[in-house]
Parts: sequence; C-alpha cells; structure tokens
Amino acid sequence: MKLENLREERILQGKTQTYMAKKLGYKYTSGYANIERGRTKPSLEIAKHIAFFGQKLHKKSNSRKEDRS
Repeated sequence: MKLENLREERILQGKTQTYMAKKLGYKYTSGYANIERGRTKPSLEIAKHIAFFGQKLHKKSNSRKEDRS
C-alpha cells in the first residue's frame, strides 16, 4: 500500500492517527504519523499489521457500499 493510499484509506474509514498508533502499539501518535508521512519505515511486523488493517478496512467499506445499493 502506498503512503498516499494509507492516509486516504484511514481518513475514509474515519480512523485517526491516534487510533492507528494505539492499535499498532506505539506509545505516541507521532510513531504512526511518521510512517504515514514517509519519515520512517515501519518494521516488517508493523507493515504486516498495517496491511491487515488496510484489508480489513477496505472490506468494510466495500460491504457498506453494497448495503447502500
């Protein structure tokens, strides 16, 4: 997932950087924010968690769209 997509997907789902930071185990929001901004690279473990959240969030957004149809 590209960094731009990461931020967009998080915003579309109404998740805050604080929420993501806590879910990923960061003590401070800046830990996650720096990943989103490309200032730091996540560890492989964190990257896997982010990918999982992205897939999970994407599936939820698709099911909501289907419900509206």
